[in-house]
Amino acid sequence: MITRDFPRAPRKSGGTRPLQATILWLAVLGALLLPGMASAQTVNPLEADPRAAAAGGSLYRAQCATCHGADAAGIQDIQAPDLTSLWSRPGRTDASVFQTIRNGIPGSIMPPHSFTDTETWMLVSYLKSLDAGSNREQYAGDAERGAELYDSYCRRCHRVNSSGGSLGPALDRITASRSKTALQQAIRDPGTSMARGYRPVRVVTGDRRQYRGTIKSEDAFSLQIMDESENLRGFRKSDLISIQYEDRSLMPRFTPSALSDGNLENILTFLAGAADPASH
Repeated sequence: MITRDFPRAPRKSGGTRPLQATILWLAVLGALLLPGMASAQTVNPLEADPRAAAAGGSLYRAQCATCHGADAAGIQDIQAPDLTSLWSRPGRTDASVFQTIRNGIPGSIMPPHSFTDTETWMLVSYLKSLDAGSNREQYAGDAERGAELYDSYCRRCHRVNSSGGSLGPALDRITASRSKTALQQAIRDPGTSMARGYRPVRVVTGDRRQYRGTIKSEDAFSLQIMDESENLRGFRKSDLISIQYEDRSLMPRFTPSALSDGNLENILTFLAGAADPASH
């Protein structure tokens, strides 16, 4: 018998007390700012407040991740599009994204939503924080020091310029495809943005052996994973005692006490150089 433990979606009212306080504060701010803009949603009144993106991320994971993926990169099987490059598309504005969330897309699986104006602007803020095309950040760290830190913390699981491990995504172009805010969040709390193809899973075989790794392919009858030692393993589901899909990333959380803000900036500066052909 196969048992499946699916990760629970966060409750809309869940989250830590600081996040709840942030959402409440932003709701109050929105109530003050938005009435005069009701007929012309053109400017995000929360754009300058970084707490809006954080609160929007919580709403996204509760309400949108099922279709668009935890990393917002879309799910091809149900034709849910990638949301990480919205502002790179011609004519895309904060206002147009707001209206798409509010009204949905007729003829598609994207329905209209009944979020408040403030909640919708929070989601806009979060999605914009993921879009590298709308955020031409400069990385001001020490790239040489960042390379040393990358070797210490990242190389075992991630590849840069064909060198490194394969358990996690390649990072050659990561700063070109993700905003600094999104990358910082992914390093501090990897479970919020697991890339497709790297979903963690734990299986127990008929002889009671346990394997933990990331899903590489799956259908109704079989499962292929890369285990924590980077060995590819295939299983017939009928031979497994259990399959547990996990919501905790294989990547550890790098809190500020484990990796300072300065050293995080150093790593991102190194990766930005790796993404820039002119730097090679």
